[in-house]
Amino acid sequence: MSRRCDLLDTGPMSGHNVSHAKNRTNRRFNVNLCNVTLPSDTLGQKFKMRISAATLRTVDFKGGLDGFLVGTKNHKLTEKAKKIKKLVMKAQSDLEAANT
Repeated sequence: MSRRCDLLDTGPMSGHNVSHAKNRTNRRFNVNLCNVTLPSDTLGQKFKMRISAATLRTVDFKGGLDGFLVGTKNHKLTEKAKKIKKLVMKAQSDLEAANT
């Protein structure tokens, strides 16, 4: 299983451990992934995802999964997230059309 975020495709980075004597050895900075179930208010269903802790904070800040997906550009999202975003956008446009 790859260590990548299901929403933003954030993956591990590489860098160095630096000792007191300035010796550098390669290391890997893994992503802090969390298994979460995020509800979509517009669709009325839940999605199980494995997302990074930083992305989870952003989702909470944006007001949930729907607000996060609508406010994020498509080129930053994974294919799974783009499909969910497309469903949310369609459901929101159907609601607006029914209200007018």
